[in-house]
Amino acid sequence: MEKIMFICTGNICRSAMADGLMKKLVKEKNKDIEVYSCGIFAEDGDKPTFNAIEAIKEYGVDLREHRATNIYSSKIKDMDIILCATVSHKNNVVAIYPELKDKIFTIKEYAGFDENNLDIPDPWGYNIETYRFCASTISNCLEKIIEKM
Repeated sequence: MEKIMFICTGNICRSAMADGLMKKLVKEKNKDIEVYSCGIFAEDGDKPTFNAIEAIKEYGVDLREHRATNIYSSKIKDMDIILCATVSHKNNVVAIYPELKDKIFTIKEYAGFDENNLDIPDPWGYNIETYRFCASTISNCLEKIIEKM
């Protein structure tokens, strides 16, 4: 069974939405994949933002039970693939866990998107439209990633 982890800053927006949506895709496509997420600066137990819950709900995903996990509390060393929201996250994770560097990518990089724009911008603090755009970007990436797995 393959294990995949999504990483962002607080694990309450981007990586939380990616986690929920990927779990839905794994179930729909009957893939043998375990999905996890965490945040580099996450507070263990934090709830997703209201706008993250609302934006990803439009994809049939219920994030209300999601709770944030800090990277140091996570099972990152057990992962086969580690996907980060931004290049900065990727660089931070490689600095913390250099032995995992061959497994660490940005979400867009792993999905095969343009090298010039590998970040999924943080919607935290912005309106629902910004969250919807973020969710749409994540969805487009995950559709490509699930086909690779």
